[in-house]
Amino acid sequence: MTSQHGIVGLDQRFWDDLYGSAEKVWSGRANQALVTEVTGMTPGRALDVGCGEGGDAQWLVRQGWQVTAVDISRVALDRAAALAGDLGITWQRLDLLTEAPAETYDLVSAQYFVFARGEKILEHVLSAVAPGGTLLVTSHAGDGHNDQFYRTDEIADRLGDEWEVLVHEERSRDVATYGHIKDVVLRARRR
Repeated sequence: MTSQHGIVGLDQRFWDDLYGSAEKVWSGRANQALVTEVTGMTPGRALDVGCGEGGDAQWLVRQGWQVTAVDISRVALDRAAALAGDLGITWQRLDLLTEAPAETYDLVSAQYFVFARGEKILEHVLSAVAPGGTLLVTSHAGDGHNDQFYRTDEIADRLGDEWEVLVHEERSRDVATYGHIKDVVLRARRR
């Protein structure tokens, strides 16, 4: 399926259809790499990019973070807000193909988010990281390379001198998801 932007699986309709196809798409638990990398950090303001049903956002707010969770899918956001109740998370529909977050954050987390080549998505996400802030990107490892999307090594290469790469490694997962048993984790700090 090709979106209005010419990229498979990035438009609102695709994601609304996915979330509308089942009562629950994901486990509701925070992603393992997020928990590993963020545990012990001093809480501040966090942006959860492509928040889906909100498992990561809920975990972050329970650790003391002030969380803004964004997704292109209204269906996902409505479900996430209902599941989170009154935790105080800010839910926002945002199409990162066309607009950047309005503010900057101490932590910008993009867990299994699709960074399309030739689009401004990566630029928009990077612009949301405050000076001294952390970018955390996790993606599936070992399943080949789709030329439409940036790999984490390519994202790391694009960061430049204003960033310090703290972690960039492949890791095994505790729980396989759709056959994926390994992830690549990139954690970088904006100088």
